[in-house]
Amino acid sequence: MNWNAVETSFRLAMVTATILLFVGMPIAYWLTFSRLRWKFLLESVVALPLVLPPTVLGFYILVAMGPRSPFGQLYQTVVGHSLPFTFEGLVLASTLYSLPFAVQPLASAFAAVDVRLIEASWTLGVSPMGTFLRVILPRSFAGVITGMVLSFAHTLGEFGVVLMVGGNIEGVTRTISIDIYDEVQALNYHGAATTSLVLLVFSFVVLTLVYALNRKAWAAWPAMQR
Repeated sequence: MNWNAVETSFRLAMVTATILLFVGMPIAYWLTFSRLRWKFLLESVVALPLVLPPTVLGFYILVAMGPRSPFGQLYQTVVGHSLPFTFEGLVLASTLYSLPFAVQPLASAFAAVDVRLIEASWTLGVSPMGTFLRVILPRSFAGVITGMVLSFAHTLGEFGVVLMVGGNIEGVTRTISIDIYDEVQALNYHGAATTSLVLLVFSFVVLTLVYALNRKAWAAWPAMQR
């Protein structure tokens, strides 16, 4: 096995899952409790990576962070180098690509909290932030764990977005999925089979954990639209 690719993949998955934990919570909270009629537009944007081909999403992310885009120019001016084909670029792309895998379980968990408890907290004068930390979040632990585990596992198995944005730079952007593809291209089926088996076992363990914690991890949208 290519342990450099394994280390890069796990580091990318861990960073992405951590970012999504903090980014996904406010988005999930707003989607769950907002009464605005046009919130379905944001719901559609969040869910878009679920149906959009990874190469298409990767292409638009690559263009958006390229040196000719305003964001890419600003980043290059501040940091001194461009985002494409860097680990930082992979983190940004992975965060966008795995966003629904964090937001949907979180939103489902938030929606399952008894509304009477939330209203009672507000009646007692507790602020919205205090209500979230003391009432909603403790009762959404399974959804939080599910979101982190799913986003971690999804990032670990990325291929199209990673290849488009990061390329295949050893020790920098070469991940497990790209390494498997390279092994097959080189007709090294034994190496590809070994790495694929590791990912297969890991994915099975992840799904077992997810369904053990929360059997409704994939039922986010119906719960949010009540």
